Amino acid sequence: MPPTVVVVDSYGLSKSLVDEFRKNGASVVRVQSTPEVPAVYRGPLDLSEYADNIVHGGDLAATVRAVAAHGPVAVVAGGEIGVELADALGEALGLPTNGTALSAARRDKYVMIETIGRAGVAAARQKLVESEDDVAEWHRSIGGRVVVKPLRSAAGNGVFFCDTPEESAAAFGRISGAENVFSMRNVGAVAQEYLRGTEYMVNTVSRDGVHRVCEIWRTTRITANGVADLSDTAYLMPRGGEVQDRLTEYAGQALDALGIRHGPAHVEIKMTASGPVLVEAGARIGGADLPHYAQIARGRSQLDWTVEAYLRPERFLAHHADDDPLGSHCAFVGLVSPVSGTLRRYRGVETIRAMESFHEMRVAVAPGQRISRTVDDITYPMVVVLLHESEETVLRDANTIRYLDGPSFYDVAPDDGPDAPDDAPDDEATGSA
Repeated sequence: MPPTVVVVDSYGLSKSLVDEFRKNGASVVRVQSTPEVPAVYRGPLDLSEYADNIVHGGDLAATVRAVAAHGPVAVVAGGEIGVELADALGEALGLPTNGTALSAARRDKYVMIETIGRAGVAAARQKLVESEDDVAEWHRSIGGRVVVKPLRSAAGNGVFFCDTPEESAAAFGRISGAENVFSMRNVGAVAQEYLRGTEYMVNTVSRDGVHRVCEIWRTTRITANGVADLSDTAYLMPRGGEVQDRLTEYAGQALDALGIRHGPAHVEIKMTASGPVLVEAGARIGGADLPHYAQIARGRSQLDWTVEAYLRPERFLAHHADDDPLGSHCAFVGLVSPVSGTLRRYRGVETIRAMESFHEMRVAVAPGQRISRTVDDITYPMVVVLLHESEETVLRDANTIRYLDGPSFYDVAPDDGPDAPDDAPDDEATGSA
């Protein structure tokens, strides 16, 4: 009989992890942590490749019994909202698990930073805020720019960069009680000092407390659409180097502090003038399908190492320090819409397709659909993936995309209001994505 792996909350692009387990001979059972599918994931859901689909209704014992009937060898979180249920199921079934003692620290952004700080790991100054007056008073006490964000959201949703106490108070008013990306109501918020420095995404896999840094992505940021720190591009970095070594050491310290001993993790770190500092971490596979593209570029990624850690732990422990077999360069370029309205077409698409390093174009908003201004990681209208053996070629093409991207790239029937774009002429390369 093939081994059975349980994946909690396999939605959207996390399906790549399910595919990797199945490719390695495992049967996969899907568990859904909420009776209703979060709005961000609603749409066709193909369950034909799963051995079973178990919907958790709130009774942990009942869900444990349903899962136990399949005799799984592992329980893995497929996404952010599945982390705590995956911890609980793994613990109840006696499987390799991070356990429930620090589950909250792996989901609640305030508890997370408090936990690593108590463990002696460099952490941002922060405060759990419960009112507009509360956050404004704290902002005045530390000065400068602060970040106000929900306790349990993701993908940059509901994150505000605030330069004045009044802006912080307004941000809290927009966050508290609002529905977040996971269709859950925000309760309170966390205010943190703004960390200046390049932000990196470090994707890891652990087994018995031994950590493998699978890939490191360097992000670039722009100020656009009222967002001071909007992520626009991620670049896959070489495995070795001075910065990578510092990030690897710090990521290991953060994983240990958060009790992540088993499975994948996604660790976001700012390299400040005083050294690496955690932005936040998730005890799950990296998002946006970045591990899939790293797998293409490097021959092995967080996907492969997750399978190794659960299905072949001895092999993982013996080879976790090995180099990757390939060494191509990759960039994940998000287009940043400055307009809202009904999209007629994208201008210049063929120019992008003709780039030397062009690999793939992922279109989230097609002509005829409504497009919105990009304000976070889930509102990119399009993402372009670049892949090439030459780093300079990837960098050049990414910069060219950023040059092309702008009001003239979007042929839009505008909404009434300030988002209406100026008329712009077509360029020579037209067409829809």
